[in-house]
Amino acid sequence: MSSLPSHNKDSSRIRKQLSDSCPVSSVATTKSLRHERLSRLGSSGSSDVSNDTSTNHAESYFLQRENRLSARKKAQEETANNDYKKMYEKALATNQRLKSRLETSKQELTMIQDQLERAQKGRQDDCGANVLEAEKKESWSLKKRISDMEEQLKIKAELKMENQRLKDENGALIRVITKLSK
Repeated sequence: MSSLPSHNKDSSRIRKQLSDSCPVSSVATTKSLRHERLSRLGSSGSSDVSNDTSTNHAESYFLQRENRLSARKKAQEETANNDYKKMYEKALATNQRLKSRLETSKQELTMIQDQLERAQKGRQDDCGANVLEAEKKESWSLKKRISDMEEQLKIKAELKMENQRLKDENGALIRVITKLSK
């Protein structure tokens, strides 16, 4: 019995020394306290065996609980990061697809403009009425195609701007999530 009060004084003094010595994480402090308890329990004898087992059960329960919580937290962080990564990759793929369509449309537009210029030059050389009518129809259809393609280019430019806006939002969301996960 006399060893028990001195034992409590020693443990409180050791805890105070540990907390005052340096700002160590609570996990390291609890581990050192557990180690200290286990070493004291092993040296105290068989009278404290029942206390040892209940203490060991409680410690193992809390250790298992800490492990489960940390594993759950890691899993949540990974799924959140994967979701944003998938969204970002999808946005990049859409952007690349839109860029390639824009380039194709620009090439078609330049070809049609060249054909229109050749048709206008060729019309000046030919004086036949049939040729003029056919060229007028072709010129009209080419102008219509040009106006359609210009509208498509405007739409694609708007989509490109919206895609950039979504990328920026995605980056902001990723930054917010990383701050929240810390």
